Amino acid sequence: MVFKRRDRKPILRAALEFLWPRGGWARAFHYVRHRLRRLPDSPERIARGIWAGVFTTFTPFYGVHFVVAGILAVIMRGNIFAALLSTFFGNPLTYIPIIATSMFTGYWMLGLDPSRLRFRPHQGDDEPTVGERFADAASALWHNFKALFTPDRADWSSLRVFYDEVFFPFMIGGILPGIVAATIAYYLSVPLIRAYQHRRKGTIKAKFEALKAKAAAKAADITQKSD
Repeated sequence: MVFKRRDRKPILRAALEFLWPRGGWARAFHYVRHRLRRLPDSPERIARGIWAGVFTTFTPFYGVHFVVAGILAVIMRGNIFAALLSTFFGNPLTYIPIIATSMFTGYWMLGLDPSRLRFRPHQGDDEPTVGERFADAASALWHNFKALFTPDRADWSSLRVFYDEVFFPFMIGGILPGIVAATIAYYLSVPLIRAYQHRRKGTIKAKFEALKAKAAAKAADITQKSD
């Protein structure tokens, strides 16, 4: 194929670039911001897409954030591409504060004991961290999937505990901070996108007028020479 990479990117390198892209996350942020501003849609529709993408990052549906953001954008009549781009609000630099805020809010809303939450290992403490619980849940899901085709028996007990202690509190607790963050992003985006679009229209119009004047001058010069 013409556009296929000649040298396939190693898995480790791809994983490292996901955690820290080329040029750093600052460059990635500026790229996403640039793409959002240049979307050919109204500022309000783009901002609604941004709202959907930012809100989605406060949900525990990892692996399908694009799908969730796209569905929300359709429901809200927002720009779908803006919603997909805005899911990059959730990245390795922001995941910990997002998860911590959502989990603590969820535990508070459900009346659970937040002292059981662990985001980093504590010496002499056997309580698993939230990250380890996600990893254990993924491992249990994979085991149960393989059990469909092997003699192994599926075990859903650990997933029930994960749902009760992590997934459900995260899902409930992410609603409030997700709405707050997404709404702030919406109201910041609308005037910025509108100003950018007006400036861009002015720049394009000025270039068009300059080209038209140059063409008119060239035509007048040719007419003068022919006379």
